[in-house]
Amino acid sequence: MEFLLLRLGDAHELQTPLFLLCLTIYTVTMVGNVLTIVLVVIDLHVHTPTYFFLVNLSSLETCYSSTILPRLLASFLTGDRTISVQGCMAQFFFFGTFATSESYLLATMSYDRYLATCQPRLYASLMNWKVCLQLVAGSWVVGLLISTGIKSFICRQRFCGPSAIDHFFCEEAPLLELSCSDIGLTRILIIILSFLDVVFPFLFTLASYVCIIAAILRIPSSMGRHKAFSTCSSHLPMVIVFCETLIILYMLPRTAPLRQLNKIFSFSYSVLRPLTSPLIYSLRNRGIKGALGRVLRRAAACTDSSN
Repeated sequence: MEFLLLRLGDAHELQTPLFLLCLTIYTVTMVGNVLTIVLVVIDLHVHTPTYFFLVNLSSLETCYSSTILPRLLASFLTGDRTISVQGCMAQFFFFGTFATSESYLLATMSYDRYLATCQPRLYASLMNWKVCLQLVAGSWVVGLLISTGIKSFICRQRFCGPSAIDHFFCEEAPLLELSCSDIGLTRILIIILSFLDVVFPFLFTLASYVCIIAAILRIPSSMGRHKAFSTCSSHLPMVIVFCETLIILYMLPRTAPLRQLNKIFSFSYSVLRPLTSPLIYSLRNRGIKGALGRVLRRAAACTDSSN
């Protein structure tokens, strides 16, 4: 059995612009995130817990984009919109794993910023490398477990009748619309798992930033407040973009008049948002900009010495 992905639309004149748009987004996303990983790995000045989390975030978003965009780009080129059931379930599973792991990793990064702002004297002992490894491993494991649970419920469904998925990748809601089985219990179980997937890390992140803002407001000098807030200036926009798009996507009903709007928000969440991470961190983060400058100077020095 095969599914037919309806992509972003059937208008023939839009296929080439959409292909070029997706190719540009994927290229910039991959180059930006891989560059971030390379800079943090080779520059000793940024070997800190904050940048260790950033490397994992960039790795997740590289994998995240690669579960959707290569298949979408290939369908634009070949015109083949079919996907096997096994391929669809694999895409759904890996997308869910990376998305859930990222939500927990962002919560971990907010905890890191909380310790740096509210417990600066204890930060080095509380956020040591052992704790960092445990937090990152925990994010990946939780993402894997929750995605495995949701996938197991989806795989139990019996699919019959129309096999067209009104979406550009295999996602939970469009797949359940094709099920011939009773999906009442499945929806309840998925909602429970989605609470762990979205709501819990969001509430944890929100609580962390409430504590951070309260601590910053207690600082008497404006310079001190600015310095404290600058430690969160790169992470906070990422959290806002991630949570805003995800909450809208979950709350938006999948009724017929809103399906195109649903696709737009899904595109924003799954394709555009991973693009924002390297842009935000390259433009706003002094550590990454400093690492890039040092690497370029080192490369220039090596070139001059070889000549």
